[in-house]
Amino acid sequence: MDSADLHPMATGHIPSYITQADGSDFLFTFMLVFTVGVVVLIGVAYFTLHSIPEKMAHESNHPQFQLVGILALLALFTHNGIFWIAAVLVAGFQFPDFAAPLRAIADAIRSLAPGQGGDPAPEPDSAPEPDEAAAQGH
Repeated sequence: MDSADLHPMATGHIPSYITQADGSDFLFTFMLVFTVGVVVLIGVAYFTLHSIPEKMAHESNHPQFQLVGILALLALFTHNGIFWIAAVLVAGFQFPDFAAPLRAIADAIRSLAPGQGGDPAPEPDSAPEPDEAAAQGH
C-alpha cells in the first residue's frame, strides 16, 4: 500500500488494540483465554478448599469420616460456611470413646454370670464322675 491509496486523514501509525481489517482481535482473544483460565483455576481452588476436611479425616483414619464428608458436601451445595467449619472441627479432633470402658465392664460382669458365656455352672446335686476326675488329674 503506498501513500496514494491511503485516505488523507489516516494516521501513519495505528495502535495495536484497534481491530484489524480481517476481523482478528488480539486483545479479545487474549482476554477470552485469560478469563477461561482464571475461572477454571478459581473452580479448582474452590473444590480443593472444600475437600480439605475429607482429606484430613481420611489421613487420620477418623471414625466419623462419613459425617465429615456429609458436612463438607452440605457446605459445598448450600454455600453455608458453618458446615465447612464444623467438618474441619470434627475432622481435626478425635472424640474420646466413652463406650469402650463401659463395654469392657459389661463384658467382665457378663463373664462372671453362670451360664452366660463363662464356665457353665455345675449342678449342685451331682458330683463329678470318677472318669472325669481321673481325666482332670485329681
